[in-house]
Order: sequence, then structure tokens, then C-alpha cells
Amino acid sequence: MQNIKETLLKIMFAALRASKPEGNFKYIPSKPEGKTIILGAGKASASMARAFEQIYPHKIEGLVVTRYGHSEKTKYIKVLEASHPIPDRNGLNATNKIIELARKATDKDLVIFLISGGASALLFSPIKGISFEEKQYLNNMLLKSGARINEINIVRQSISAIKGGRLSHLINPSKLITYAISDIPGDDPKFIGSGPTVNSDVKVEDAIRILKKYKIDISPNILKIIKKNNIPITDETPFYFVSTPMMALEAAKKEASKIGFLPFILTDKLEGEAYEEGRKMAELAIKIKYEGKYKNTFLEKPIVLLSGGETTVTVKGSGYGGRNSEFMLSMAKRLNGLNGIYSLAIDTDGIDGNMDNAGSYISPQTLKKANEKNLNLDKFLKLNDSYTFFKEIDDLIITKPTLTNVNDFRAVLILPS
Repeated sequence: MQNIKETLLKIMFAALRASKPEGNFKYIPSKPEGKTIILGAGKASASMARAFEQIYPHKIEGLVVTRYGHSEKTKYIKVLEASHPIPDRNGLNATNKIIELARKATDKDLVIFLISGGASALLFSPIKGISFEEKQYLNNMLLKSGARINEINIVRQSISAIKGGRLSHLINPSKLITYAISDIPGDDPKFIGSGPTVNSDVKVEDAIRILKKYKIDISPNILKIIKKNNIPITDETPFYFVSTPMMALEAAKKEASKIGFLPFILTDKLEGEAYEEGRKMAELAIKIKYEGKYKNTFLEKPIVLLSGGETTVTVKGSGYGGRNSEFMLSMAKRLNGLNGIYSLAIDTDGIDGNMDNAGSYISPQTLKKANEKNLNLDKFLKLNDSYTFFKEIDDLIITKPTLTNVNDFRAVLILPS
């Protein structure tokens, strides 16, 4: 077998290629009587805009906002950049421009909205009475709390002037079509980018319950404003998926089969604390290794376990690193150098947490390499410092921005004894 790390990376890149917008727009709308206006937000919005320009034969104009460093060269659609995951003034300004274009659209126009993961932070328009700094604070606290992504997006909808279907109110009476690259476990449209163009059944009570659950303090004034910010019901509009986590996993499965492995997709919606889920994944791999089979399939050739979803990290330390590297560090601890098990985990946007790596890789040599450098794995876990650990042993996975985002991708390779 060729280099195992390179083989797992080959499977990973197959997943990334399948999640790109190019070639994945299955429905092309006809030309409207008026203008075709492209709006959008997310870490893949610029690549989606470019891909749409290449397939749409009529005149278009518009604006999308993406994360710093995630731009693509477009001909007709303007691309702005802003901060993610903590919003900044550039995000606020870009959102105001999107709102302005939405309001100007007429009943003769067609508005295409391109949404992908990251839009919840990039589309930044606090409701009246909540300041820029207050909304920034709430975003930051939610991200550190260990709350699941759907819970975070429920709160985001409750304090936004644009999310939870509110943007579609501004676009009305124009025809509206939404195209999405899903980064949400379960692909629920109302949670992708907090659903600016989609009806939401979220209630303000849900947001208040989540804030209490994660002990996030808010002022009586903000609580009062949230209680009044009921989410409106809008007319349903066409919504199409460009790519999803399952599409990426199916492509990875196909590539693994081509290599000669036995691939299994566990789930496309794994959630929970990265540390705990990493430990559970290691225990499943150990069980398969010792029993010599997975379900009714015997380990006659290498098995690959594939999964997607989005784990979380309750940040308690002062270290660096994202959920995928923490997942890998937890797996490495539980595996304890066991032979024949290798794994990688990445965020498919190319950014794990807020560092320059997509994720990390582990092998039976991980602890040996750490010991040679006098690295205490438990200490790095306690500090939430998985990035530094994997950087020291040269097992970070660096892809640079991938210009897509279908959440996390994990592959665990188990070799026969």
C-alpha cells in the first residue's frame, strides 16, 4: 500500500471536489422580464457566484459577501469580504448593501440568493435596540459555549433584522430562488446561514432557553427586544441544494472503493463535544480491530469509516485549534498508539477553528512522535491547544481556503491484523 496519509488525503480531496459548486447547479432559471440580481453570503458565496456566472446565459448583476481570503474573480457580481466567525464592520456594511439591493428589486426582477456556511456571521444586521458590540459579544459567547450549530443559529435568528426569512420580506414582490451549499447536520434550510430566505418555525422562547442553557448573560434590555422580535411567516420560494455533506461522503466512499478499501458512511450529521465524539470514534475503531469485522462485514481488507456533521468545543483553555484537531487529539489519546488505525478530520472550508489548518492527522506513531518532543497530550487537551500539538509533530492538514463548506469530514482507516 502507498503512503497511508497520502491515501487518506486522496479520499479527502475527492470529498472536497464533489462539494464545489461547479457542475452542481441542476436547475437554471429562465430570463425574467426585468433584471437578474445575484445576492449571497457565506464562505462559498464567491465561488458559487463565479460558477453561476459561467452557466447563466443572460445579463446579471449583484453582490455577495464572503470571508476574508475566500474571494474568487467574478465578471459581473461584486464580491466583498468580512470577518468570520466574529462579525465586523465590513460585514455590517456589506449586509446593508445587500438589503439596499433587495429593497430595490421590482416585481419584474428575479433575485438569486446564494447561501453557504458562514453566512450567519457574514450577514450582520442587528435588530433595532441591539448594538453592534452587543451582537458581537453574543456571537463570541455562543461560539465558546459548546452550543450546537442549530442552537447558535436559533439565537442568531432572534437578534437579526435579516435572518429567519426576514430577507425574503425585503425582496418581495420579486421572484426569489435560493441555492445552498449545506454545512448543517440534517440539511435543514432554515438553519443554513440562519435561513434569511426561508420560513422558520423558531420561536423567541427557543432562543431564550438556549441562552439560559449555556449560561450566557444578557441584559434585561436585550431580553425585552428578543421577546418582541417574532419571526414572520413568508411565502415559500424555490430552494435548491448545490452540494451537501452527504454528496461529499458519497464521493469519498467511491474513491475509497476505487483504492480497494471497504468504505462505510456512518452519518452526515455527527454532533456533540469534539472530545467525547473523538473518544467514541476511537472505541468503535478498536472494537472493529479486535473483533475483525464491522456489522456483518469481516475485516479481510481495510475498512474506512466516513462521517460528516459538526462537533463543538466548550472552550476552557487558552490554546489554539478547532473542533477537528481536538477530535483527532481525543482519538489519539484513546487509541494510545494501537497499530493499524489511522485517521484524519478536517473542516471542509479549509479552516479548522480560526487557524490556518483544515484539520489534523493521526497514526500509530502520533504518541511516539509527541513523546520524542516531550509533549504532554493531556495538557494540550486541557488547554484546547490541539493546533500547537499537531504543528509540533508535523501532522496538521493544510489545504488553504477550499471555497466550499459542507461541514466536517472524517475518515478512519482500520487495517486487518
